[in-house]
Amino acid sequence: MSAVPQLDVGRRVPHRTATVDVVIPVHNEERSLPGCLQVLGEHLAGGFPFAWTITVVDNASSDGTLRVAQELAASMDRVRVLHLDHKGRGLALRTAWGCSDADVVVYMDVDLSTGLDALLPLVAPLVNEHSDLAVGSRLASGSRTVRGGKRELISRCYNAMVRWTHGARFTDAQCGFKAARTDVVKPLLPAIRDDSWFFDTELLLLAEHNGLRVHEVPVDWVEDVDTRVNVPRTAADDIAGLVRVARAKVTGAAKVPGLPRRPEPRAAHPQAVLAKRENGLLWQLVSFGAIGLVSTVLTSVLYALLRTWWPPLLANLVALIATTLWNTEANRRFTFLRQSSSSGRVHLQGLVVFALYYLVTSGALLGLHAWQADPSRWLEVLVLAGSSVLGTALRFVLLRSWVFRSGEAS
Repeated sequence: MSAVPQLDVGRRVPHRTATVDVVIPVHNEERSLPGCLQVLGEHLAGGFPFAWTITVVDNASSDGTLRVAQELAASMDRVRVLHLDHKGRGLALRTAWGCSDADVVVYMDVDLSTGLDALLPLVAPLVNEHSDLAVGSRLASGSRTVRGGKRELISRCYNAMVRWTHGARFTDAQCGFKAARTDVVKPLLPAIRDDSWFFDTELLLLAEHNGLRVHEVPVDWVEDVDTRVNVPRTAADDIAGLVRVARAKVTGAAKVPGLPRRPEPRAAHPQAVLAKRENGLLWQLVSFGAIGLVSTVLTSVLYALLRTWWPPLLANLVALIATTLWNTEANRRFTFLRQSSSSGRVHLQGLVVFALYYLVTSGALLGLHAWQADPSRWLEVLVLAGSSVLGTALRFVLLRSWVFRSGEAS
């Protein structure tokens, strides 16, 4: 029998215990705060493997929240209170995270809608530096949620808009359950302009745009209907925020200096036979053709539906915008194999390509109506489909030779 190999104990590298700061923003939450701190404190004290503190951030409450928070902090270990004179969840996180001396900062809602069994999976990838930020997701595979149909629909529509307009890879931007490595998030904070509910989305968009790794954790989530969110105003602010961040990407203002850069992935085994990413002309034609076929079908179906209420050019424009968002991101990920974030040049040139594509398809519709005063609906759709094929070919040539030409950094 061979001898059991002995570990070289003398060569072990000691690691200090990581510190975690759990931040809870509150505004007029004197009723909810005591139960939150009791449950959270018991959970952390009952086996959480890292050193921890809880920071309650009072956002200009007009009830007895600040008094209740201070009383609880005086009676509980490792609980501290921070008071702000102005309201805003983003402001609370910016302030508390920015002054924290912990290795990892966490954010969760006071209603504890997210199951606390997801806290350790949220924090662990940050402690071992595998990831830079971590987010709980109510929409990821394996998540379980209990909430009303209205908020479910709004949440899915908003997160789909974030993915389609910005190419985001995370599935849930606004779940109140997030964490970040402090050394990573502090350089990001000055670049985030929103101090309210869009703060979460802006943080994640900037993180991905700057090459940071965002880890998603499926969560169990139960809706608390006692909410302080003004849904219509928040939705309008979120859309305005998406436009603003897109403009920052185009101008280069979304690039944040001082962030850690991850090295390119490489095989750990010295004799590994490495695969090559297929990016030749044949692959590009097949991938682009498949994506273009799906886009053409989607455009035709949307046009046929929208044409019931709108004139041809408006119906065509809306249908094209909807499908082009998906088409561009699909080609970036699968056809030309570029990184998920793009430079301002790519965004601007992509808009030019879209404009040319729209001119081809709209010109075909105008020509049809000039040739025949009242064409049938199906003839319109047939002409639109044919012009879409021509526009798709032009789009491929321009994307390959101009927008995504070889050797350009994203």
